[in-house]
Amino acid sequence: MPTLQLPRHNLTIGGADLCVIAGLNVLEDEGLALEVAGHLKSVTEALGLPFVFKASFDKANRSSLDSYRGPGLDQGLKMLTAVKAKHDLPIASDVHEPGQAERASEVIDVLQIPAFLCRQTDLIVSVAKAAKASDGWLHVKKGQFLAPLDCGNIVAKARDAIGEDRVVLCERGVSFGYNNLVVDMLGIEQMRGLGCPVTIDATHSVQLPGADPRTGGKSTGGRRNGVATIACAAVAAGVDGVFLEFHPDPDKALCDGPSCLPLSSAEALLAKLKAFHRVARQ
Repeated sequence: MPTLQLPRHNLTIGGADLCVIAGLNVLEDEGLALEVAGHLKSVTEALGLPFVFKASFDKANRSSLDSYRGPGLDQGLKMLTAVKAKHDLPIASDVHEPGQAERASEVIDVLQIPAFLCRQTDLIVSVAKAAKASDGWLHVKKGQFLAPLDCGNIVAKARDAIGEDRVVLCERGVSFGYNNLVVDMLGIEQMRGLGCPVTIDATHSVQLPGADPRTGGKSTGGRRNGVATIACAAVAAGVDGVFLEFHPDPDKALCDGPSCLPLSSAEALLAKLKAFHRVARQ
């Protein structure tokens, strides 16, 4: 299995250590981003785990027009730049449009394509080119409508566009009836067989799409108690990294609160995942 590196941060995915991509679902304000990044940096450094801080500057696929989307590209990049300056961390964030890729890559090391957009050829090509130019990664969420081996077409588009491997694939569940997702752990090995490191988005895997009872279906519900279960199972199944979202007070998070974990739980969960990973790699 090939490994990918972020040379500027001496960070690897696909190697001996479990890579952690974690942070906020969406940027709310700079102070919160700095707080969450600092706490997670402290935890991952103590555990010896490679860490990429994640926060979206825009969530373009919200259920309702009234839902909070984030500060947008300009203000969001300013916030993420502040996080990099204070904490010296690599950054992951979503890119929704081809025209955002080059600008975003000036700050963002791991350019992420949301699941609903994973078949958009122009987006994949533009983000792959931006990742190559900035020596970063392309992190692609597998669509809820795709089988694991369908990701081969995504990988081929990126490889054909830039002539090298920069793709990390992310499992985040597949639609299972109405308003539900399920994760097929056998798919992780199939996706790794495409020659890419694979992560598990345990946060979005526990979503109940369009089924938040608090808003009458105007937002997505979730089962945050299942995040640790999905993460542990996926690490045991061989993933190279985990994707997790935290918030100091999840019930007050402005996006996907029902699926994210309290920031205070990060240390215990990541320690458990590190232990699972060590056993799995033996």
